[in-house]
Amino acid sequence: MVKKTYTPVSKPTVAKEKNVIDKSLQFLREVKVELKKVTWPSRKQTMGSTVVVLVIVAIISLFLGVVDAGLSGLIRAVLQ
Repeated sequence: MVKKTYTPVSKPTVAKEKNVIDKSLQFLREVKVELKKVTWPSRKQTMGSTVVVLVIVAIISLFLGVVDAGLSGLIRAVLQ
């Protein structure tokens, strides 16, 4: 009885690279189609949202600064 050995045949790397490139191009085409469906905010809406975010960040920063200063003073008083 003759024992046959299995030798795997590797696929050419050029075909793999082409497949990856094709998949990447297909993905980018689909992204383009989806981006056309997006409803983008107007300049006025974007500016309004930006102002709201900046005001909230300023208020929270001020609050945390006051709390930090208060707790620092309290700990200094306790430690002395």
